[in-house]
Amino acid sequence: MLQGSMVAIVTPMFEDGRLDLGSLRQLIEFHVEAGSDGIVIVGTSGESPTVDFEEHYLLIQTAVEQVNGRVPVIAGTGANSTNEAIALTAKAKELGADACLLVTPYYNKPTQEGLYQHYAAIAAAVDIPQILYNVPGRTGCDLTNDTALKLAAIHNIVGIKDATGSIERGTDLILRAPDGFGIYSGDDATGLALMLLGGHGVISVTANVAPKLMHEMFVFARSGKVAEACVINAKLFALHQQLFVEPNPVPVKWVLHEMGLIPAGIRLPLVSCSAKYHDGLRAAMKLAEIN
Repeated sequence: MLQGSMVAIVTPMFEDGRLDLGSLRQLIEFHVEAGSDGIVIVGTSGESPTVDFEEHYLLIQTAVEQVNGRVPVIAGTGANSTNEAIALTAKAKELGADACLLVTPYYNKPTQEGLYQHYAAIAAAVDIPQILYNVPGRTGCDLTNDTALKLAAIHNIVGIKDATGSIERGTDLILRAPDGFGIYSGDDATGLALMLLGGHGVISVTANVAPKLMHEMFVFARSGKVAEACVINAKLFALHQQLFVEPNPVPVKWVLHEMGLIPAGIRLPLVSCSAKYHDGLRAAMKLAEIN
């Protein structure tokens, strides 16, 4: 089972919007050295809606090559077209990804039966470990716990990224999930609570800028060192909040640029972080001891 602090890594871009693969490789090294337990490439934080198919494949290929088996690479391959999601997932497997992360279909508002058939079709078409991704605040589509747990019976559907921010829903998943089915928080602010309740890790935005602390917090939480985990979470909590003052990945890319790790590029319709949030982000960085 995949476990730990898995970073939902950003896609570095030059100011003209071109991919900066050199910075991506450096970011991956930063994460491997800091203890990140997995690299999630071309997810929401990776601006997946604005990369084309060839760029999507290139980003997965680059991540797989750079990681070179040291940690798992999880490729974002979700789409609101089932056929498109199958094609992306098949290509990710071909390129060597260890697993795929599949967001719920957005905009077209499928029923729960439609969601079940969507995910079951992808699982049947591509034999690679697949993680469901429920983020109704972005997609306008909510995968219920009952549907997610029905899907958990399919052998290669191995977990869910729950980004509802609801401890109640996360706890219900933990209590009812079959053995071997991973429950991952997709909400940094409630991530520690979910881990202490028995969750298996986080797919994290905050880990982009504080990978070592996020990894250490997971280790403490899973080993029962609650006080130590809470101390780390207190250092990170302002970041958990400030990194979402504008839509992800706008604030986190600004912080990474401040850290000197990536250029300032981001693709329309997203724009650079508003100046009115810079002081709050810098204060959160200071609390987390980020230079």
